[in-house]
Amino acid sequence: MTQQLHLQSTTELSNGVRMPWLGLGVFQVEEGAELVEAVKAAIRFGYRSVDTAAIYGNESGVGQGIREALSENGLSREDLFVTSKVWNADLGYESTLAAYETSLRKLGLDYLDLYLIHWPVAGKYKDAWRALEKLYKEGRVRAIGVSNFQVHHLEDLMAGAEAKPMVNQVEFHPLLSQKELRRYAAEQGIQLEAWSPLMQGRLLDHPVLKEIAARHGKSIAQVILRWDLQHGVVTIPKSTKESRIAENGSLFDFELSAGEMAEIDGLNRDERVGPDPDNFDF
Repeated sequence: MTQQLHLQSTTELSNGVRMPWLGLGVFQVEEGAELVEAVKAAIRFGYRSVDTAAIYGNESGVGQGIREALSENGLSREDLFVTSKVWNADLGYESTLAAYETSLRKLGLDYLDLYLIHWPVAGKYKDAWRALEKLYKEGRVRAIGVSNFQVHHLEDLMAGAEAKPMVNQVEFHPLLSQKELRRYAAEQGIQLEAWSPLMQGRLLDHPVLKEIAARHGKSIAQVILRWDLQHGVVTIPKSTKESRIAENGSLFDFELSAGEMAEIDGLNRDERVGPDPDNFDF
């Protein structure tokens, strides 16, 4: 990861599809004008990736924002990388196929660039994965993957799968650096992607991060997101404020030193802000 990258730079997934390093996340953003304007602001600023999910309940607004942004910025659908996820209640073969159609309809799209299994619900994710493989083989989705899968979930899934997950989207931030999972994903050619990269704002006054940010004349958020990228982790910070969306995207004019990367790595506490994938109930 070098600072020659820019906001539309991409990583190549194992199947050759290119995925932007940075995207807009819309977790906990309700349907409505604020959501539509956030999507439009991100695309206007130069973002080319938007990440949503069925459970977020905002796919329709995301779709509206995408359509308006494409029209206003002279872009085509192929210029964007759109991700959604199948929710736990729909994890089954036929139910996952139906959930995909529902997401497409709400988004107003003909295909997704990436479709993920949202959580590794025991006894259910293998049937859902067969459905994703079918969608992928039929060309209905450009890439398929999982979210919140630990190493043992991935091993279990891949033991009987035709295709490896191309992406694993997980909680990742300086207090949860997922070292073992990162190593395994790299060995298997699975692209890691970070959700909650800023730990839902809990890291924005951390003294170590504050000091590193001051050295670079950057915000703590920018330092954390840059740390993600230099670890080869795709990241999707959430914001609805245009100024923050622009700030989060301004990561390509500085680089953290090896020493600074090690300083941030040293903050790891294996501390989660979200549920434990091995022990969740929803």
